[in-house]
Amino acid sequence: MAVVQSTSRISPAMERVYHQSNLLGEWKGSWTANSQAVSFKVVNIRGSQATVEYTHHGHTERGIGTVNGSTIDFGPVTLGTKDGKNAVLLFSAGGGKATAMLQKQAPPANESNLAGSWAGYSGDNGMSASFRVLSVNGNEAQVSVTTNGVTRQGTGIVYRNVIMFGQSQISTDDGKSGKVIYQVGNKSYMVPVNKLASTSSAVDKSA
Repeated sequence: MAVVQSTSRISPAMERVYHQSNLLGEWKGSWTANSQAVSFKVVNIRGSQATVEYTHHGHTERGIGTVNGSTIDFGPVTLGTKDGKNAVLLFSAGGGKATAMLQKQAPPANESNLAGSWAGYSGDNGMSASFRVLSVNGNEAQVSVTTNGVTRQGTGIVYRNVIMFGQSQISTDDGKSGKVIYQVGNKSYMVPVNKLASTSSAVDKSA
């Protein structure tokens, strides 16, 4: 029970950032009624506003949408997602309604899911970890790792969704949450981590 409680407690601010990071990215799919292609791109989020691109029937509308938890309203459409992988796009205007099922598109090859700053804390062992992936180039990554106040920098080895560096490693399945495992002596510790929002292109930390 302690594990569930320690991982399920999340501050309102962090929960908002989590939902926002789930929404970020490009979504593609088709309308369920006529199978016509539709896409919705969330370029960035600043507080309750999001810069979006909505492409339908061959033309693209760009503008500012309104963020409400895990949904974004933009004109007559609303995008909502629970898991950050699949989304529903609802259209409602003039009595007409339509639904589209969308999927999050994988980031470009040069944008590794591991790139970025990660941080977390384990209530089970009292350990904290910060893992910054500065860049990824093939099977090498420039990293900066801080575990319990000690920081080490250098080149890590990339293997699929894992980066190994010294006595520590980080892995992620979705590019949003992951885990850091590091060894102290003959003991291994696991710390759940989340990717921190980028102030340049993602979620505004001041939001």
